[in-house]
Amino acid sequence: MRTVFSYLKRYRIAAATAILLMLIELTLELLQPFIIAKIIDNGILQNQINVVLLWGGVLVACSIVVFGIGILSSFYAAHVSQSFGFDLREKLFEKVQTFSYTSFIRFPEASLITRLTNDVMQLQNTVFMGLRIMLRAPLYVIGSIVMAFIVNPALAIWFALTIPFLALFLGWALKRGEVLFRDIQKQLDQVNGIMQQNLIGMRLIRVFVRIQHETGRFGTASGELMNRAMTAMKLTELTMPVVLLVLNVSIIAVLWFGRIHLDAGVATVGEIVAIVNYMTRTAGALSLMSMLVVSFSKAKASAQRIEEVILIEDDLKDITEDDENINQETGKVEFCNVSFRYPNTDNVILENISFQAAPAQTIAIMGSTGSGKSTLLQLIPRFYDVDEGTLLIDDIDNRLMKLERLRQGIGYVPQEVLLFTGTVAENIRWGKDEASLEEIMDAARLAQIHETIMKLPLQYDSIIGQKGINLSGGQKQRLTIARALVRKPSILLLDDCTSALDVHTESALLESLKEMQCTTFLVTQKISSTVNADNILLIDDGKLLASGTHQQLMNSCPLYMKIYKSQHGRVGVSYV
Repeated sequence: MRTVFSYLKRYRIAAATAILLMLIELTLELLQPFIIAKIIDNGILQNQINVVLLWGGVLVACSIVVFGIGILSSFYAAHVSQSFGFDLREKLFEKVQTFSYTSFIRFPEASLITRLTNDVMQLQNTVFMGLRIMLRAPLYVIGSIVMAFIVNPALAIWFALTIPFLALFLGWALKRGEVLFRDIQKQLDQVNGIMQQNLIGMRLIRVFVRIQHETGRFGTASGELMNRAMTAMKLTELTMPVVLLVLNVSIIAVLWFGRIHLDAGVATVGEIVAIVNYMTRTAGALSLMSMLVVSFSKAKASAQRIEEVILIEDDLKDITEDDENINQETGKVEFCNVSFRYPNTDNVILENISFQAAPAQTIAIMGSTGSGKSTLLQLIPRFYDVDEGTLLIDDIDNRLMKLERLRQGIGYVPQEVLLFTGTVAENIRWGKDEASLEEIMDAARLAQIHETIMKLPLQYDSIIGQKGINLSGGQKQRLTIARALVRKPSILLLDDCTSALDVHTESALLESLKEMQCTTFLVTQKISSTVNADNILLIDDGKLLASGTHQQLMNSCPLYMKIYKSQHGRVGVSYV
């Protein structure tokens, strides 16, 4: 929790002001029962109207000051808590932006969303309650006991005897609540995950008539969340009745022995009223403390979950602080005996891969599903680091280049199309923030999507729906390619992103890419895409089986010939 609450440091002046105002408010409130005792003993019982008016005026003045100070304290507490929540969300979001693929495996999307929203809100509320109540409640209890002993030590002892028991009980509730509310947050992650999957896959759910199944799955997860929440609520609902029961028994004891002391002349009516007043106010403070136990239990669980994200050590770091002398211009790429395993697994994904891509060459990569084609591409921009061997970019180990500089020279089109809600121009400009409209249009022409865009109602200002829902598969693929081309990269990575294009459009696209003079890596399953490639890599089970031009592989590689025959209507075995 220390890391999370360190973000309060910059607001320490405002927090100290809120606490100071709260202490003044608390002091004046503690004086009120003492003043009431004076009014009763020295004014009412003595028939001294002047004393009643004097101390009554003081009591009213105290109440007005307490009211004003309470508002100011709440203002400062709200400022601190809201600013703290803003900073924490911003830090979490920045941290997530720097996550490697390995970190995303550890933290599912639904869990990250819960941590950025619900968990931060829990901490935000706790900070506000902490500044307004967390110190106030225990100080009020301690102050009430001290004032009670000042008023009448013999009666105050019955009040003081209850506090150790209540402190132990609330401590147990806090410890138990922390475990329960951590379980609730974990289950909330699961519920959010199911909701997210269903919203994304709504069409598939309907097509495969899985509505009833998915409803049942959500109901099971939601029911488990309800059960865990009910268990936690039973604990929270137990604390307040126990606190009130113990304090009410103590009040009865004070009233009982107060009557005896009153008859003996060692106590006054005002003193009894003052002590009972302190006890009733303490009951309110302890009730707030029971609420704080719940809030602090939630906050502790949330703080631990947030710290897991903030403190995670990223496995991809810049090794050098200064790479100004490293240039990435030509786009030469070389794999030297590269092997790779995904983190925390023993399965070898790529084994002893070696090849060289000269500047401006087109390298086609073919292989069966799961053979390691996409992983090979992801090693180039350092989504992962190689386990063995060396990956050179312009004769420099890519691990020696700063991530930002390395990736600025790379255009990447993933296998899964992802567009953002906004205009066509905004989506293409994602590849280059400062791109002009002319550069955007040039990239669209190269991606064979310009003519389609010009037919849209608002052309480049047309709005794209969420994930490109109002576009066809081929249109979405070409837009993502335009987004990569607008960067004018020295290395272009195309991860099976032409699957929805017809042969004519794909051919025109590949021909236009030659104008870019960039080194192009194309993952594909279509022979039509590999015919004009400068080099074709045939990968199977993470190993490089063969490489060469189309004609060379046709003459020397039986597997490549089978793929060719299967796609041209002859007898053969489909490779896909």
